[in-house]
Amino acid sequence: MPPRLPHPDPGIPDTRGPGRYLWWLVRCQWPRALRGSVVATAWMIGLAVRPYLIARAIDDGLRTGDTRALLSWVAAIIAAGAVVAWLGIVRHRTMTFLREDATARSSQVLLGHVARLGAVLPRRVPAGEIATVCGTDISQASWALTMTGPGVGAVLSYAVAAVVLWAVDPMLAVFVLLGVPVVALAVGPLLNRLQGVDTAYRHELGILTARAGDIVSGLRVLAGVGGRDLFARRYAARSQRLLRQGYRVGDIMSWVQALTAGVPALFLAAVVWLSARMAAEGQITVGELVAVYGYVAILSTPVWFLLEGGFMTVRGVVAARRIIAVLRIQPDDSPGGAAPDGPAGLHDPQSGLTVPVGRMIGVAAEDPGDAIALADRLGRYAPSDVTWGGQAIAGLDPGAVRDRILVADHDSYLFAGTLRELLRAGGEHTDARLAAAIHAASADDVVESLPGGLDAPVEARGRNLSGGQRQRVRLAQHLLAEPEVLILIDPTSAVDSHTEARIADRLYEHRTGRTTVVLATSPLLLGRTDVVAYLRAGRVAAVGTHEELLHTEPGYRALVAREADEPETDAAEVGALR
Repeated sequence: MPPRLPHPDPGIPDTRGPGRYLWWLVRCQWPRALRGSVVATAWMIGLAVRPYLIARAIDDGLRTGDTRALLSWVAAIIAAGAVVAWLGIVRHRTMTFLREDATARSSQVLLGHVARLGAVLPRRVPAGEIATVCGTDISQASWALTMTGPGVGAVLSYAVAAVVLWAVDPMLAVFVLLGVPVVALAVGPLLNRLQGVDTAYRHELGILTARAGDIVSGLRVLAGVGGRDLFARRYAARSQRLLRQGYRVGDIMSWVQALTAGVPALFLAAVVWLSARMAAEGQITVGELVAVYGYVAILSTPVWFLLEGGFMTVRGVVAARRIIAVLRIQPDDSPGGAAPDGPAGLHDPQSGLTVPVGRMIGVAAEDPGDAIALADRLGRYAPSDVTWGGQAIAGLDPGAVRDRILVADHDSYLFAGTLRELLRAGGEHTDARLAAAIHAASADDVVESLPGGLDAPVEARGRNLSGGQRQRVRLAQHLLAEPEVLILIDPTSAVDSHTEARIADRLYEHRTGRTTVVLATSPLLLGRTDVVAYLRAGRVAAVGTHEELLHTEPGYRALVAREADEPETDAAEVGALR
């Protein structure tokens, strides 16, 4: 049974700006946001009621010696405390639900958009950036919604307290009202500075996360080529840079937190000193002095919420800006023309390569980057002038191209699940088809080595498989897709030569009669293709069979012999390559 989504339809986010995105989160659950504002306002006003009740108990009960009045006011104080406690619980629950709903909605919208982007995403945003946005930024954006509850309540309760103090003494009310602008002037510049510093910190965090993921995923390769120490030093240097950025953020945050706690305390001390002098001069009663102290002490709560809300809003705006930067990336789903009715040839004018229909062609490129760029152009993953059946592939329907042309990367992601689920990849394949693809990929020993065979669990990224096993499982996946055109990028780079020879023979047999492009420099693979194209500087320099190119092209001979630095190869080496 598929997992139940928090929202069947999370809605269409407003990506015109970070503020609009946060407001969209509020509008999606406006009844809850309104309830949070009402309850938070009632809670904060309730906090100010108790000082008034205490003042009445002092003036009407203690000073006059009226026990009945004193007990009545004490009962009112207890009842008010119970109501305020209940309102506090409801406020906290409401705001928690508000934030959790916003987090779930942002996650659903963002992950759905990431899934629609497909291959467009890794070419626009590093993986570490996506991990940071989907993790930390979504949570930070949700916390900004605190301003809709306690933030609104803080403003209203502050106004109510000022009105009550006006009834006690207008000068006290004016002094209290001037307190908020003073706090804003003290903290406001720091919040603006925090926004810029926090933006730089999160960007650096995304880069470092991506680098850490790259190092972990390629740790075995790095250790094999002796590059582990080099990458460790680079990572350490980048980490120190992030540390310095973090210190800058922490420095500003410490001042914000200090002022958040210190300014209300100084403000409280000033008001108490002023009201004490007024009480000593007989301008206000002792009960009113106690009430003023209570009002101002309680006002520290809304002032704290205002400052904390401003701090969270700044961080939420930074997070929302990063979220909408991902949401603004457009998927490659523009409608296009109809694809060719049947199998058709591919032609890439940039390299001069023509892919014949129903045959297996090998492509040996001196620069691996040229091979990858060629695969991207043939698969419509990059802008190009490639034609398919005489039609510009850029103008064809992307869905039809994806269904019929598969660019198979040897390092594509393996999700967690059983081996059978990984191979099926959402398709319904019979056991016979599974067995045929496994055999063609020479992955029979992978199935046999796992306890449970096809039903054995495979961890995410295939962490419980070796590099060669992962590559063969991926190759079996690609063969099971049965695309009309299969483009393989170095499909045997992680296997030994004996396994590679078996894969070369079985792959050719499995794909007979269907168009297959093998981008590799392995002589074992290229020797089992119908024709080979040799790319030099991104252009086709020669076309022929593997044996023909070995005799006629010294550059090709050196390339497939892994001896590109030696321009000549003797007859014995040619024989070995054959």
